Amino acid sequence: MSITIKDIEAAREVIKGAVLHTPMLPAPRLSALTGADVYVKYENLQVTNSFKERGALTKLTALTDAERKRGVIAMSAGNHAQAVAYHAARLGIPATIVMPETTPFVKVAATQSHGAAVVLDGDTVADAQARCEKIQAERGMTMVHPYDDRLVMAGQGTIALEMLEDVPDLDCMVIPIGGGGLISGAAIAAKSRKPDIDVFGAEAALYPAVWNALHNERRDIGGPTLAEGIAVKNVGALTLPLIREYMADVILVDEAHLERAVNAYLTLQKTMAEGAGAAGLGALLTQPERFKGRKVGLILSGGNIDPRILASIMVRELDRESRIVSFRLTIPDRPGVLGAIATKLGELGANILEVDHRRLFLDVPAKGAKLDVTIETRDATHAADIMKALAAEGYLPERIETAGAME
Repeated sequence: MSITIKDIEAAREVIKGAVLHTPMLPAPRLSALTGADVYVKYENLQVTNSFKERGALTKLTALTDAERKRGVIAMSAGNHAQAVAYHAARLGIPATIVMPETTPFVKVAATQSHGAAVVLDGDTVADAQARCEKIQAERGMTMVHPYDDRLVMAGQGTIALEMLEDVPDLDCMVIPIGGGGLISGAAIAAKSRKPDIDVFGAEAALYPAVWNALHNERRDIGGPTLAEGIAVKNVGALTLPLIREYMADVILVDEAHLERAVNAYLTLQKTMAEGAGAAGLGALLTQPERFKGRKVGLILSGGNIDPRILASIMVRELDRESRIVSFRLTIPDRPGVLGAIATKLGELGANILEVDHRRLFLDVPAKGAKLDVTIETRDATHAADIMKALAAEGYLPERIETAGAME
């Protein structure tokens, strides 16, 4: 075993006072959504808005004076980068971070704001790793690996100690999993305190590295994912044996459920979660029957999401819930028709968001037109009632499916 509970307890003493003991709170609205009794560990409240500070600081404090002078290097999609940069600056250690070119700008800017030198290379963390190792060899720097490091794993494990101190009777934990550093440390800590607890991993479906390793499969790995923080192609050599021994199962979470989880944290819990940070909740939404009635601890592991992406997710969720609906009407092209339709929609309680009047479609009579309308509704039932009412008026409404509605 690469780490033990003693290592995790030692890491807790190292980070005490420098890393926040974040709140672990009941989430009744998420419980109603999933059917489980949900408690959330708000790691998005750390200074750099993710759990990564725990492992990074544990590693940095163990460096020798010579290693501190030569500096540290890390590869990261954002959260580990910020954690290393922030605590390295606090400790006076030069830091260089290699980040994928696809990293959201908000994470790149935040890393630079802590004084680290940032190098952009490749599409994923795996791609960035090759550049990182090359720079490390050239400059003699110390690698602060995001997950495959004993001290980093021990630091991450301190989360589970806090969770079980705050809510001792948890039945299970559902933890985001990429390379496995968080779940390895957390599982050892949780099992040492409560041997019968189940620890589940939540993995992005586009990056099933752990799934493949556990099931001897070769599912394709890659593609643009909302959960870039856990988009890794290789499981850690140190973490995989611990995952095999301590994890109950891994659940693959697709993009639609990741989006739904991010939206639920924002709209129901009024808190920010990035895709990777919301993966645990995404797993509950993916397999609700598995957790129904159980007391579940979730780690909201990071809140560094691009505001533009967050805005898009919110609109897409409104579409999926039929609270924003787009449709096309066939109408006679004469004065007053548009006003009559607007009045009808108002009477039906719809809020008009957008109107596009089209006369040049060849499937429209010369004296007719197509009218594309986007409205806001109360819910799916309200949307269906509006469509029926428009059909009764002879406007032949056709629902325009968007990307969000079709998923």
